[in-house]
Amino acid sequence: MKDCLFCKIIAGEIPSAKVYEDENVYAFRDINPMAPTHVLVVPKTHVASLADIGGVSDTVLAACLRACGAIAEQEGLKGGFRVASNCGPDACQSVQHLHFHVLGGKKLTEVMG
Repeated sequence: MKDCLFCKIIAGEIPSAKVYEDENVYAFRDINPMAPTHVLVVPKTHVASLADIGGVSDTVLAACLRACGAIAEQEGLKGGFRVASNCGPDACQSVQHLHFHVLGGKKLTEVMG
């Protein structure tokens, strides 16, 4: 998508701190981290959110979740980690491109919102 921030990052038009990449997924460090480890995992195929995944293959969706696990291992998150995806304005989704937050590196609170 032409004006999508994450599509521009995937295309290399905007710099990022890449953590992981495969044929379906690109992952990079969040510029406003909420935990010592805060990585964004995005499919290379543009889709706005989890509410719009009808046209996305199961392969791409599974690749996103597998990447979350691989990143947690790569980052040494042995004590655990959280994966979250904000969907829509009430959930404070700030970029309209499906993405998963991988958070860890400290004891996270039980409060999710």
